[in-house]
Amino acid sequence: MTHLTKRFKEIEKIFDGTKSYSVEEAVSIIKKVPVTKFDQTIDINIKLGVDPKQSDQMVRGTVMLPHGTGKKKIILVFCKGESVKFAREAGADYIGDLDLIEKISSGWLDFDVAISTPEMMREVGKLGKILGPRGLMPNPKTQTVTEDIKKAINDVKGGKVEFKMDKQANVHVGVGKLSFDEQKLIDNIKAVIEAIAHLKPASLKTKFIKSMYFSSTMGPGIKLDLAQLKIE
Repeated sequence: MTHLTKRFKEIEKIFDGTKSYSVEEAVSIIKKVPVTKFDQTIDINIKLGVDPKQSDQMVRGTVMLPHGTGKKKIILVFCKGESVKFAREAGADYIGDLDLIEKISSGWLDFDVAISTPEMMREVGKLGKILGPRGLMPNPKTQTVTEDIKKAINDVKGGKVEFKMDKQANVHVGVGKLSFDEQKLIDNIKAVIEAIAHLKPASLKTKFIKSMYFSSTMGPGIKLDLAQLKIE
């Protein structure tokens, strides 16, 4: 406990929790926070001004992080026939059809991303209650239901991440690791902010982005200055 208290006192010296900062300032602060024994994940947390109960105000999408996430993603592909060869060539970790569906139905979930060919979706749809709440359900909107399996796998490996707002209208996206240099984190954060800013629902008459915080796994939440970002 003493160690934690000491750490938080050091953090308090680095930044003012009542202020808002530019992306560049926030990254500089997070890099000065006393490090832990593991390479922490860096997240951006965005509070949206939408109504989660309105289906036309649902915010979800994908973003290509210029420098990746720093984490290897385990990719599963539901496919059969010739697509199996393409999935294997692109380096999918798990490939199958009904066998994988059965395995997941039994409680197995050791993967980060699921991709499916359109022909498999009739069967994969039966896993909706298992995959849906975990954000693992393949979806045409996020290009994870596609004929082009190879491209979908390469996109994930290249730093493409999905995001979806939760029931409280919050969006959480991992933007890298603490070990990334400052410019890489800045580039990734700005890519996420831009991607979300473009998804403002047409029916929304109020402010779209209410607040935005940047943090590491064991670090403080640093408020980003929306005025500097020139977004609403």
